Amino acid sequence: MSFDETKWVWINGEMTSWRGATVHISTHALHYGTGVFEGIRCYKTPNGPALFRLDAHLERLFSSAAAYRLRIPYSKDELQDAVCDTVRSNSFASCYVRPICYYGSGGLSLNARSCPVDVAILAWPWGAYLGENAVEHGVRVILASWAKFHSRMMPTTAKGCGGYLNSMLAAKEADEAGYDEALLLDEKGNIAEGSGENLFIVRGGRLLTNDERSSILLGITRDSVIQLARDLGIEVEIRTLTLDDLRKADEAFFTGTAVEVTPIREVQGESIGSGTCGPVTARIQKAFVAAVSGIDPRYSSWLHSVSSESEPALLHSSPVGNITLSSKRDCMPPSY
Repeated sequence: MSFDETKWVWINGEMTSWRGATVHISTHALHYGTGVFEGIRCYKTPNGPALFRLDAHLERLFSSAAAYRLRIPYSKDELQDAVCDTVRSNSFASCYVRPICYYGSGGLSLNARSCPVDVAILAWPWGAYLGENAVEHGVRVILASWAKFHSRMMPTTAKGCGGYLNSMLAAKEADEAGYDEALLLDEKGNIAEGSGENLFIVRGGRLLTNDERSSILLGITRDSVIQLARDLGIEVEIRTLTLDDLRKADEAFFTGTAVEVTPIREVQGESIGSGTCGPVTARIQKAFVAAVSGIDPRYSSWLHSVSSESEPALLHSSPVGNITLSSKRDCMPPSY
């Protein structure tokens, strides 16, 4: 991740320079984590930059805000235009976009009654979230000692800023132990999700994943992968996932806006399947790349054009998010 190329940030209806995009030390969200946010990928396509499932991301942003009784002072259409303006203003052909809505400066009472709701949109180049080789070779995962919070504690299906302290602790634990990522269990000891990703297991050619009953965020990439898999003729079963399911898995992978589709090769020192990216994962990766890059017209409704005047990318020589099309990849077949 690098912010070096970012020049402009959208804040409360205006473009502000990166250096000028600051908040006061009394900002409510800084003290209590009182905000909601989204993560959106913008991809290079033959028709210019396009935002992946922008409508779904903004819908979830407003649902998250409602869960925390936070009133966003802009419409979805206004924020849609603002996201596109932010990408265009920074002249990005591909990037990661972070809209955030939070209680600003006005008082530090927990109810935030006197605080305004501020809205900002950042964009920056962001490649491989879990490392440059993660998509090809897979990642090593540890079981976190921290449990994923239950929906009776906080809204698990809302993308709230403060809730990610739980994820931060798990991610730090993994890093300190020499692993790439952590997997959290729910309060019953079943699998929940990664610190910032949903989990899929492949067993006997079928795809298994869990849902909100396991205290997960209902990921938009997760939803997309379920549809892609079914379109590929792969059976998808949605149910509780146990550690035994994971140990007996032929393949496993994470999904999320940041990680896209990333194989898991090892959990707690034990290899998953052959310890490499498996054939089902590879098929889904291939389908995902074709969808987000605008190659497969069946998923054109998932792409929202930024209407940039920048020159269209040469798809086969440019990275798509953290997935690069290359004949040298054994996990990502190069042809379509």
